[in-house]
Formats: sequence, C-alpha cells, structure tokens
Amino acid sequence: MLKLFIALGLMIPVYSFAADDADHVMMTPDQMKWVEAPPSLPKGAKVAVMYGDPGVAGPFGMRIQMPAKYMIPPHFHPQDENVTVISGNFWMATGDDAKAKMMKLPPGSFARMKAGTHHFARGEAAVVQINGMGPWGITYINPADDPRKSKDLTQR
Repeated sequence: MLKLFIALGLMIPVYSFAADDADHVMMTPDQMKWVEAPPSLPKGAKVAVMYGDPGVAGPFGMRIQMPAKYMIPPHFHPQDENVTVISGNFWMATGDDAKAKMMKLPPGSFARMKAGTHHFARGEAAVVQINGMGPWGITYINPADDPRKSKDLTQR
C-alpha cells in the first residue's frame, strides 16, 4: 500500500507493508518496495520503508541503497539514529570535516549516532538499515550541501 509522509515539509512516497498498529512485520528482500530517496538526501539513493512512518512520531525502520561514490556530507539528526550495514562498502565518521579519516564498516557492522551528533558517510554500492524514532530529519552542517537547496530543479 502506497503511503505519503511529510518529512521537513516535503511529500515523499513510501510503501507500508502492514497496518500501523501491526504486531509484527515479516518480509523477504524481494518484497521490499524501493523508491527514490527523499530530496533531503543526495540524488541517486533509493529507500525502502519496512515498518512505521519516518515522517511521524514513532518507531520506524528503513533501508537506504547507495550507488558507487555516494557521499552524505556532514549532518545531524533530531533523533538518535541506529545504522546497520546490510551489504556493500560503507564508511562513517563523526565531526564536520568530510575529508577526515572514516571508519570502514563492513556488512554486519552497527553504528549509533545520538541526536545532534555531527557525522558523515560514504557508500559504495551499499545498503544500510536505519532504525529510529520519527520524525526522521536531516540538517546539513554546511547549508550549501543540502540537496533541497539545489538550484538545479531537474534533480528532483
């Protein structure tokens, strides 16, 4: 079932696999519905929401699929973020300097960023799972890095 959620004032299509009050969700990878990532993330990524609604208060789980050379510039979130690397090559670091050394997180790795922690990431054909409490949001340290502020309207 296609749902719409509001994240930072933008309508973003996502798929819900169970009623919001479901006691459980079970799905195989081929049942996940991948859609273009919200405009708050750099162009090229796809997302699949597995449970909940990232745009509203409450628990959610979603996966982000990143192409080669995908970079998420320094940013922070309003809520804690729990990241599990599912596949591919993924690197993360804390701080504001995207040129700083990053930690390689192979598949199976886990990272937890407390709300407000400045961090950045890079993916090479990676899939990561984010579990947290909504509403999910992202604030870029350098406003010029925010893809929502792009002058190229063909990006989204």
